[in-house]
Amino acid sequence: MNGFIFIFILWMLCCASWSLGADIFVSPDGDDAHAGTEEFPMRSVEAAVRKAGQGHYGKGCQIILADGIYHLEEPLLLRPVHSGLTIRAKNPHKAVLSGAQPFVADWKPFRDGIMRTSVPSGLEMDVLLVNGKPMHMARYPNVTPGERIFQGTAPDADDPERVARWKNPAGAYLHALHNRMWGDMHFRITGKNGNTLVKQGGWQNNRPSPPHEKYKFVENVFEELDAPGEWYLDRKEHILYLYPEQGTDLAAARLEAGGLEELVKIQGEGSSPVRNVALQDLVLTGTRRTFMENREPLLRSDWTIFRSGAVLLRGTEGCRILSCEFARLGGTAVFVDGNNENLLVRSCYIHDIGSNGVAFVGDRSCYRGPKDYREAKGMSLERIDRVPGPRNNEFPRNCMVDDCLITRTGLVEKQTAGVQISLAREITVRNCSIYELPRAGINIGEGAFGGHVIEYNDVFDTVRETSDHGSFNSWGRDRFWVRDQMALSQDKDVVLLDIRQPNIIRNNRWRCDHGWDVDLDDGSSNYIIYNNLMLSSGLKLREGFYRKVYNNIMVNKTLYPHVWFRNSGDEFYNNIIFEDRYRPAGNMDFSPWGKLMDRNFVHVKGMKGVEPASELARQSGNDRHSLKGDALFSASGLGDFSVRASSPALKLGFRNFPMDRFGVRSRHLKALARTPDIPEVAGNRLEKRETVLVKKLGAEVRIAEGEGDLSVFGLMPEDLGRALVIVKVQKDGPCSSAGILPGDVLLMAGGNKVDGVEKLERLLPSSGKLTVTVRRNQENRKADLQF
Repeated sequence: MNGFIFIFILWMLCCASWSLGADIFVSPDGDDAHAGTEEFPMRSVEAAVRKAGQGHYGKGCQIILADGIYHLEEPLLLRPVHSGLTIRAKNPHKAVLSGAQPFVADWKPFRDGIMRTSVPSGLEMDVLLVNGKPMHMARYPNVTPGERIFQGTAPDADDPERVARWKNPAGAYLHALHNRMWGDMHFRITGKNGNTLVKQGGWQNNRPSPPHEKYKFVENVFEELDAPGEWYLDRKEHILYLYPEQGTDLAAARLEAGGLEELVKIQGEGSSPVRNVALQDLVLTGTRRTFMENREPLLRSDWTIFRSGAVLLRGTEGCRILSCEFARLGGTAVFVDGNNENLLVRSCYIHDIGSNGVAFVGDRSCYRGPKDYREAKGMSLERIDRVPGPRNNEFPRNCMVDDCLITRTGLVEKQTAGVQISLAREITVRNCSIYELPRAGINIGEGAFGGHVIEYNDVFDTVRETSDHGSFNSWGRDRFWVRDQMALSQDKDVVLLDIRQPNIIRNNRWRCDHGWDVDLDDGSSNYIIYNNLMLSSGLKLREGFYRKVYNNIMVNKTLYPHVWFRNSGDEFYNNIIFEDRYRPAGNMDFSPWGKLMDRNFVHVKGMKGVEPASELARQSGNDRHSLKGDALFSASGLGDFSVRASSPALKLGFRNFPMDRFGVRSRHLKALARTPDIPEVAGNRLEKRETVLVKKLGAEVRIAEGEGDLSVFGLMPEDLGRALVIVKVQKDGPCSSAGILPGDVLLMAGGNKVDGVEKLERLLPSSGKLTVTVRRNQENRKADLQF
């Protein structure tokens, strides 16, 4: 009896230890036949994950990785049985999960500094790493560090004269920007017909276009192997060619071929989510590029997406990614796909990424409106589903990205963001430093379903390779996005069917030198924007409703109101701006603008006293109490734009907000993070756009210029400084008779590109007919002028 009691007590103690969770230790020097103790560790993380899922390991189980590189042969698959599991490094950032496959080489000289080696027949690679550094596929033009777009482009990249040099370009790629620089497009070359490339692809943008004529390059062409750091794999003969960088000892170099598409998949099963799994202190690297799989259109934005990432989450609750480093990845770092709740991504360093940093994207099944913005544009308000909110829970919600350094993402794909949000609810992005990106730092793809909070971030050096965008960018285009805007103006609460809670943007610092600091584009509605420091390009508010903007500082710039609805319900008050005017564009010929525009302060450096901001009042039909004068900043040269106690802006209602809480908080990330350049404060920046009356045309025109015209009219960048915006049309003149309206943009005349007023006048005949091309509502149309 005593023996039975002893065995029972021993069994209970074992059960207790199992329920508390046993740790599994893994080391590159271990053995998967080992028990996984600290003394006898396992070797592979995959085997440890399978062991942790066997059931007798409790919810407190940890897989603890010793220092070293763990080359995964397959993604780590974490199912509901793994709920409560933590995978962590024994020493922070010393354990590396890699999707790249190591291989050995026997290098022989080939020619002109190029080396060659045979590789195993099964070795496939999209990325070649030499001592952990990615090399470039053989390309034209060669990489030029510092070049703004693609590190170098050439208009003749796919010209017949160039193609004639290539014996067999099958397997090569053509990369290009969208022809309006709204992101990128990529093509796989399957061969050539004569000297013309045969290719497939170009589906990486939700608003398709031909490739850009100037910004493009080709890669993976053997004949273009001519620069250090380039490589080419002959897949038929299984020979790898490499032009090594100077100083590389290939005999001792570590060679890796990337690799896996994903490293960790945390995936629930039906109604059973994976709960409370954590990844901590790990380095994740070595995934392959995924740009050709990026073809699923997002709901309303210009984007397409590929639902994959180094860490992919589907069907999870309460999972955490803590203090991890994501580096040198071909696709997205963290992809949060569909039904995920209470995810926390905290204190991570995400850098040198092919696609997005962190992406939250719901499933289209949760959305009640049209699944394509083209379908929505043709829909009438009478046909809209009036049931508010989502259909189901297949979307991320109540998630947070906190204290993360996200930089140099979008190295391959340009229509990407540091943090991307689409079909999600209550996503918080807080205290992140985000910079050096080709497009937006933070992007919200549509209004479904709102409640996002963007706060205390430092976002700058964005829109580096594209155009018509912002450090923060959003779209609306929700189920209210119909052509009958007059009807919408009478039924505006339909915009709240999808964005059920306002999105809040507060206490951030923004700087975008190639677009807007904050860009609320097409139909973005129900936003509250306050306590933001905008250092370069101000704020754009395009069509939409219920935007409340107050207590922001727009250094050297102003508000850009674009194409507002007459009863938008917008409010703009207690802001400090630097121009004695707003920058309207398109359909702003009514008064007053918005629900409330008043008590704004125009900073005029060195101005004595204050006076009414009469130009603001004239434009908006509001601003009766707005003033201009010197705002008396405390230390603007040091980045402190708080105002002194004697500032007249305070009397209007402006309130100081913290200037030292932008960006990451963790000590190790603060040591790594950059901060934006602080601009010199200019004087008052009133700039008048000159208009010219072209008598023969019967219209007053001005030159198209700046990001505002680029955005509002949907122009090509090369149209700026050349095309002519129609400002006024004379009654019974040639433009009036042809139906040309104010706000149209004159692009072509008689088959020639319009290039300013003087050259246009030379194209206009004394009599007869002239066919012109104008741009209206972002579409080109022809008209016949009679003289």
